[in-house]
Amino acid sequence: MIPFVSRANASNQSIWIAALSASMPNEVVVPFSELTDDQRMQCDLAIVANPSPQDLLMLPNLKWVHSVWVGVERMINELVSPSFSIVRLVDPELTNTMSEAVLAWTLFLHRDMPTYTQQQEQVIWLQKPMVRAKDRRIGVLGLGELGQVSAKRLVDNGFSVSGWSRRAKLVAGVQCFHGEDGLGQLLSQSDILICLLPLTPQTKGLLGEKNLSLLPFGAGLINFARGPIIDDLALLDALEQGHVSHAVLDVFMQEPLPSDHVYWRHQNVSVLPHISAPTHPQSASKIVADNVLRYRLDASIPEAVDLNRGY
Repeated sequence: MIPFVSRANASNQSIWIAALSASMPNEVVVPFSELTDDQRMQCDLAIVANPSPQDLLMLPNLKWVHSVWVGVERMINELVSPSFSIVRLVDPELTNTMSEAVLAWTLFLHRDMPTYTQQQEQVIWLQKPMVRAKDRRIGVLGLGELGQVSAKRLVDNGFSVSGWSRRAKLVAGVQCFHGEDGLGQLLSQSDILICLLPLTPQTKGLLGEKNLSLLPFGAGLINFARGPIIDDLALLDALEQGHVSHAVLDVFMQEPLPSDHVYWRHQNVSVLPHISAPTHPQSASKIVADNVLRYRLDASIPEAVDLNRGY
């Protein structure tokens, strides 16, 4: 028996449990709330989606948990020295979905859609000079699986692409930077900056006043990572000064974004409701099922999150 541990409502949990059960006909997947005390003692594996740490602590013999989400930073932050491994979702379909969103919103900024939207509201007919894709410099923060695939998709569409990671990496067709010095170099040559970094103690507030000031004047910004990576006050100031011309934000410090937040009505901000790369229950469940089957066969646990790095 495998518990599904989540703070989602019952309807959402039932969708996941149905998909997981269909992918694992030899397993019994049940809501955590339905476990007896004896069953909790016997669980060595749990499938999770934003689980309550208190619930996980009631499973004292856990060896590992498998998240159906890519992001697990909240779980890591809420658990103090967990005794079990945390495995996050690595889904090629999700990676493709993210790269699609990256391309779509890069084109949105590249072709000056925010300007033309404002011109329509003001009944202004004015054509702006078009910049060729090869002359538009795109910077990708984060060269993990999501970042690499997104960067390659931008390269395939003719953009000049650079990428930054904590450690040195090589990505075909992408100028790669790393480390603190490399971050400044990337920022200084990014006409459009795309953030795909994980949220860690090192990346929290990374895009603050200092680093935003390194962007070329009038740069565009896309955040598809996590809200706390951006200093909201610093971004609002950069927007006010025109140093950042437009920001596409899909993630925020608080979600849902409060109705009175300035971003909702800011003419140079596009607000998205965390939709850049939604997890699909069917594709995610197949990946979880394959990992669970391997564990049943030879007790092998998939690569776990490095708690020190946070991903």
